[in-house]
Amino acid sequence: MDTNHVRTYGIGELLELARERAVPVVRGIGDGVLTARTPCAEYDVKALVNHLFQVIVQFQRLAVKEAADFGEPADVVSAGPDWRERLAREAERLVAAWSAPGAEQGTTGGMGMPARLVGSMALLDLTVHVWDLARATGQDDPGADEAVVAELAGAVDELAPTARKMGVFGEPVPEAEGASAFERLLARTGRNPAWEQSGV
Repeated sequence: MDTNHVRTYGIGELLELARERAVPVVRGIGDGVLTARTPCAEYDVKALVNHLFQVIVQFQRLAVKEAADFGEPADVVSAGPDWRERLAREAERLVAAWSAPGAEQGTTGGMGMPARLVGSMALLDLTVHVWDLARATGQDDPGADEAVVAELAGAVDELAPTARKMGVFGEPVPEAEGASAFERLLARTGRNPAWEQSGV
């Protein structure tokens, strides 16, 4: 009997783990903090929510090998007070899309990238941007499941060189002694795990 077998998770399963942590954070964002700064310097809270909504919707299209549109995101937050529940519903659809048979097979996206890596990009955004939003709005750190961090560690290794050239990742932040695996992952995307919001 092989007692060292490591379970391989599907991207859909990992996205579900991330969704379970993400939705309470999104629901916890009050209207009074939408203009607060976030660890992503180019986004305030409102802009980051709109960006995350766009990612969640467009990566559903990539799961079924359709073209995605990552142009200027729609202002979902201003469209109505139900934006939190709209995002939660779209996150469920994202999980379903990447859980469907064949979603991880072949290539997808304009660059013809391996589908599983593209799914990992959705997982990365759903994980780190939710951390950004929690930090920006004074909520508890949502953390990340061990299996999610393990998947993302490999994806970041593969994506980092191009992502840094494109300005998607910042330069790695020096890792603090005793940092968790999730904190090390955040640091590798250019985030300071010790980032704190002032005045929240």
